[in-house]
Amino acid sequence: MASRIKKSLMFPLAALIILGLTSVSGCGGGGDGGSEVALTGTITESGSTSVKPLAEALAAAFMDKYPKVKIEIGGGGSGKGISDCAAGISDIGAVSRPPKIGEADLIYYPIARDAVAIVVNEDNSVTELTTEQVAKIYTGDITKWSEVGWANGGDITVYCREAGSGTLDCFEHGVLREIGKKEADITPNAERYDSNAGMQIAVQADASAIGFVSLGYVEGLKVLKLDGIECTIETCKSGDYPVLRRLAFVSKACPDEPTKAFINFCRSEEGQAIAAEKGYVPLT
Repeated sequence: MASRIKKSLMFPLAALIILGLTSVSGCGGGGDGGSEVALTGTITESGSTSVKPLAEALAAAFMDKYPKVKIEIGGGGSGKGISDCAAGISDIGAVSRPPKIGEADLIYYPIARDAVAIVVNEDNSVTELTTEQVAKIYTGDITKWSEVGWANGGDITVYCREAGSGTLDCFEHGVLREIGKKEADITPNAERYDSNAGMQIAVQADASAIGFVSLGYVEGLKVLKLDGIECTIETCKSGDYPVLRRLAFVSKACPDEPTKAFINFCRSEEGQAIAAEKGYVPLT
């Protein structure tokens, strides 16, 4: 179990990674956020849909504190967040995976921890699967619910995220690679969705479905135990749940003062309390 957890939290050497609650600093400023009067301007953010609900809550709290700052939160997936930030389209990229080697030279700031939950429709009688079973469902080696304990379940409808999704990247590392498979081995019959919300809605509407989503999108779904372990805040904190990751912001090396202050706020005790309130796992 420990080796699997370590693999799911590993980072490639593609970005400077700021762990713990270290503040953004340097580049001509102290990075402490300054005063309410001093902070003014617009911050743009795009990227991971896993991060989006948390980013929206953090942005609302920050704008309450600093009313002269406007924060625009977008989506589009982790890949878009990285490319937008690298191109200067967004001040911040929201990611649920680190930048990959050769993808971008950005600073990576974790803002919370998260799990990828294996989910089915609430009418599904299955309560748990092994990592191997989930992987074989996604590679097409298991195609019927009767093979995993639901006698009258019929064919399994496989829902998956789009290429470039951070949630898919975590699923690949935490599930598929456990049986020596990768994203390219996913069955071509899988139906693809470009957001956590899209997959959440699809699984809610399909009794035969299986999918995987961020912890922030499990409402209205049955969350399966994986290898006998429930997917909860507690098992994420303890590291017992097998498929874990960090959610993060990325920025260029010298963000402007409002951007710097917002990132620091997200990583502060106040920001981490908001993460906990929204159902995410704080960094510490």
